[in-house]
Amino acid sequence: MLSIKFIKFQPTTYVMQYKNGAIKQKGVGLSFFYYAPTTAMVAVPTSSEDVPFIFEEASSDFQTMTVQGQVTYRIADPKRIASLLDFSINPVTQQYISEDPQKLAQRIVNLLKVATRKGVQNLQLRDALKAKDRLAQLVTDAVKANPELQTMGIEILGLSFLAIKPTPETARALEAQAREQILREADEAVYARRNAAVEQERRIKENELNTEIAVEAKKRQIRETQMDAERSIQQRKHELQQSDMEAKIALEAKNTDLVTLSMENVKRESDVNAHAVSALLQAYAGVDPKTVQALAVSGMQPGHMIALAFQELAENAGKIGQLNVTPDLLREVMATTA
Repeated sequence: MLSIKFIKFQPTTYVMQYKNGAIKQKGVGLSFFYYAPTTAMVAVPTSSEDVPFIFEEASSDFQTMTVQGQVTYRIADPKRIASLLDFSINPVTQQYISEDPQKLAQRIVNLLKVATRKGVQNLQLRDALKAKDRLAQLVTDAVKANPELQTMGIEILGLSFLAIKPTPETARALEAQAREQILREADEAVYARRNAAVEQERRIKENELNTEIAVEAKKRQIRETQMDAERSIQQRKHELQQSDMEAKIALEAKNTDLVTLSMENVKRESDVNAHAVSALLQAYAGVDPKTVQALAVSGMQPGHMIALAFQELAENAGKIGQLNVTPDLLREVMATTA
């Protein structure tokens, strides 16, 4: 009776009970009595396992780096892996009899290392340090498609690279380069800020000059407008003067026409008078001068007659011996002519 024992397993453990070489019962989370001398048990954990790993790899530029991460897996097909690895346990201690369960995690890590080496050897150190997520996805796809894991019924639930670090010497060199790059960028930022200030100052100067140019252009426009106004006034004055001159020219032309007409009229009148005199002279051509003189004296003023008398006396002065003219006679003559 001491050889009959009771055993109970966790709900995440797949159990197969063998008796006399044949499977008596199997399932997850079983509990049962068994007869120890003829019973063998296989316990396969079906829960997920987190396996950390860390190993060194070399990049394409022959720089050593440390890859640190974690892989999560589970046994999806307990019966298949139980047929390939020894998961037998001691029923009393419930400890594995062989080392196969402990080596399973290392097998998975070795597969990860091979896939990681293939991914890293195509990258340079700088690119590898910045490609954790992309590298993790690449290695995950490669491990999931691995035929060995598919044969054993193992499912990869997740893979992440926690850190990819270079050696301390390389890290210091990269830090120095990064520091120099940061300082260089800081200097460039200072230069850029100075250049921006200079550029801004230049723009301000240009705006001031453009403003002055605009003011001068406006002043020139004002002066041109004033000159145009003055030119318009001068032109108007010139037009007025031209109109005045034309009016004067027209007036002078009319005056000239009037003078010409007057001269023609005077000439015609002179011609008429000359014709009349000529006709009169022709009429008196055969008449005795004494008769003409007598006709002229008729109706003449007394004073004129006295003057004619004195004229005849003057003409016959050689024949007159002595002539006495009294003051009374001269007074009478002068009074008569006045």
